[in-house]
Amino acid sequence: MDVMWEALLLVARPDVLLTILAASTLGIVIGAIPGLTAVMGVALLVPITFFMDPVPAIAAIAALAAMAIFSGDIPGALLRIPGTPASAAYVDDAFAMTRAGRPERGLGLSLGSALIGGVIGVLLLMFAAPLLARFATNFSSVEYFWLALLGLSCAAIVSTGSALKGVLSLIFGLFVAFIGIDEVAGQPRFTFGSFELMGGVSFIPAMIGMFALTEILRNATRNAPKPEAPRMGPVFAGLGSTLVHRWRNVLRGGLTGSLVGALPGAGADIAAWVSYAIAKRRSRTPEKFGTGHDEGLIEAGASNNAALSSAWVPTLVFGIPGDSITAIVIGVLYLKGLEPGPIIFVKTPELIYAIFLSFLLANLLLLPLGWAVIRLARHLLRVPQAYLMPIVLCACIVGSFAINNSPFGVGIMLAFGVIGWLFEENGIPVAPTILGIVLGAMLEFNFVTSMLKSKGDLMTFVERPIAAGLGLVVLLLWAAPVLRALRSRT
Repeated sequence: MDVMWEALLLVARPDVLLTILAASTLGIVIGAIPGLTAVMGVALLVPITFFMDPVPAIAAIAALAAMAIFSGDIPGALLRIPGTPASAAYVDDAFAMTRAGRPERGLGLSLGSALIGGVIGVLLLMFAAPLLARFATNFSSVEYFWLALLGLSCAAIVSTGSALKGVLSLIFGLFVAFIGIDEVAGQPRFTFGSFELMGGVSFIPAMIGMFALTEILRNATRNAPKPEAPRMGPVFAGLGSTLVHRWRNVLRGGLTGSLVGALPGAGADIAAWVSYAIAKRRSRTPEKFGTGHDEGLIEAGASNNAALSSAWVPTLVFGIPGDSITAIVIGVLYLKGLEPGPIIFVKTPELIYAIFLSFLLANLLLLPLGWAVIRLARHLLRVPQAYLMPIVLCACIVGSFAINNSPFGVGIMLAFGVIGWLFEENGIPVAPTILGIVLGAMLEFNFVTSMLKSKGDLMTFVERPIAAGLGLVVLLLWAAPVLRALRSRT
């Protein structure tokens, strides 16, 4: 308790509290702009942390990341433009609520589930960090292969409509992920002599194109009269009762996000997709997913923020980055004279628990700051489509250009916008494509690495207990639709 009291005194300093508030406000703005991800926001914040003490420096990063992940839901719900890759998992449900005249419901559920999921993740981070990290270190390239395949299998579950079209979309995403230089052999693939393609296709411009530009093209080619823009109602109306009714989704999403986020390299993106797939699999009304249903949105939203917190587990306990954000955090810790690893809990435990409390405070700040930004965002709904769509297109161009400061990103965005529009015109879902791009490289790298270590022996994928368990889950996921189809014929 003495350590916790010392940590509380460190966080309660006025400069730390003001830093958390300022970083949270900056995170809200960055996350709401398509293309400017939480990782980019943290990278922009690092030079400022050079002039801070360790606690406010790390607290600022934690607060900015937590806010940016949530605010990425705002353009997704209002404009069908995911602000962050994790938001793409449930963007169709949130946007469907807006088109049905209930934008406040989608944003309110995102806010409430993000708050509860984030708190669950922080509490597990505080009390179960060594245990979760020990579990995470048991993962080799074999387990990561099955984890990536599990995430890809979720695409067949989360896609609406024809399962075959969902698989085709997934295969296209995997093809895009293989463009560039092979990480193992070092050979260029599918680059067609293009120097820019050697670096691969960045999934941020592709995601912006397939969601945002597709929506712009749909509005431009639609001949039907434009519906009246929905008005934003009270954000918290009915929110508490809905979350209480869906408590299983909230709790399951928080726990799933915490477990997946604790795995090095997994992060909030995979956690959100896996949780959405679990919610659909466990739902009594899976056919409603993607049409404005709240189950998947709540579970994936809770998982999103929970994974963000638990990604710090392997970072602090073993010095292994849990995601891109914590990879940056490791560098900041070293600059502040704090070497991540088990010894940090012995040398400076008060600093570690101060970081935990800062994360908890940042998640609690989601309530007032999230409400404020949602109320401000309602003005977007009042802008006529003739003015709004060009503004959205400009934001897409700026966000795509900012990834690598290259016009090539803009070209990727435009190309994938046309592809996404063609997909949706023919009933092919775009979400599996994005998931294939995100997880394709991870799948290939861990498969090739495992085969090289085992000298081509396929039994290596089922020799370890955790790997065998994950493999069984994947096989059951793929076998379930086949068994269901066979049962329906008999």
